[in-house]
Amino acid sequence: MADNSITLVGNLTRDPELRFTTSGRGVASFGIAVGRRYQVNGEWQEQTSYFNVTAWGQLGENAAASLHKGTRVVVTGRLEQREYTTREGDKRTAIDVIADELGPSLRWATAQVERTPRGEGGGGGNRGANPAGEASPYDSGEEPF
Repeated sequence: MADNSITLVGNLTRDPELRFTTSGRGVASFGIAVGRRYQVNGEWQEQTSYFNVTAWGQLGENAAASLHKGTRVVVTGRLEQREYTTREGDKRTAIDVIADELGPSLRWATAQVERTPRGEGGGGGNRGANPAGEASPYDSGEEPF
């Protein structure tokens, strides 16, 4: 079985939006733009790809408190496909990045790390149960809003 993991480095296209499930679990969503430069016949070309990122639990709450539009970040996570219906009734498919780890890119910046108390979540991973034994919303079928 293939592992579904991805690492992206890009800039936030919007401030993280923090919401809470009915059970009180935090979830932050934001976008990142990932650019690349390459040469074709000696001429530089640029291409930008845009991704929606979702971070659950303490990871999402920390992202909302720490990250802002324009921040360069490193996101490690997995791809998840979802289907939805537009207001016009058309069916669409979207592929989102579910973050397992987030951090600022230190290539062109510095960061000050402030550790949160362990009782406030800790693990931050989104695969299965966290250290407190709480199941991932994807395992329980819980809707994010």
